[in-house]
Amino acid sequence: MTRISVTVDGVSYTDEVEPRTLLVHYLREVVGKVGTVVGCDTSNCGACTVHLDGRSVKSCNVLAVQADGHEVTTIEGLATNGELHPMQAAFHDNHALQCGYCTPGMIMQAVDLLRENPHPTEDEIRQGMEGNLCRCTGYHNIVKAVAAAAGASERSDA
Repeated sequence: MTRISVTVDGVSYTDEVEPRTLLVHYLREVVGKVGTVVGCDTSNCGACTVHLDGRSVKSCNVLAVQADGHEVTTIEGLATNGELHPMQAAFHDNHALQCGYCTPGMIMQAVDLLRENPHPTEDEIRQGMEGNLCRCTGYHNIVKAVAAAAGASERSDA
């Protein structure tokens, strides 16, 4: 067992973990952040995307011990004071989900995409989201939601 200390959604955790424990399993089974879902366990689908020190990572491709001393933000950590994050609101307002299974990872990836490129074109949105798969929606409303969130942040900057 290895002792790790991780800040998850602003709360510090210190736990003993098996060195082979994946971050996604640590978040779900130890910390209780079940909004981070296990999709494919091969890093192909992106459903498990979280932010590690502000950058999106597929948590099925990161060991919990690699997060030692770092900050993790999950889908549960995006909302503040009961208010949805603008990206969460944009996904809701633009009907950018169907079954919802991929949605947490999509939102986390989209937030990082706008951090990197606050004013993406449709093609840049599609390229920035390509590591996250959805089997239900056809992506049109997901792209629309990301563009809407980019527009909302642009209006709030003015």
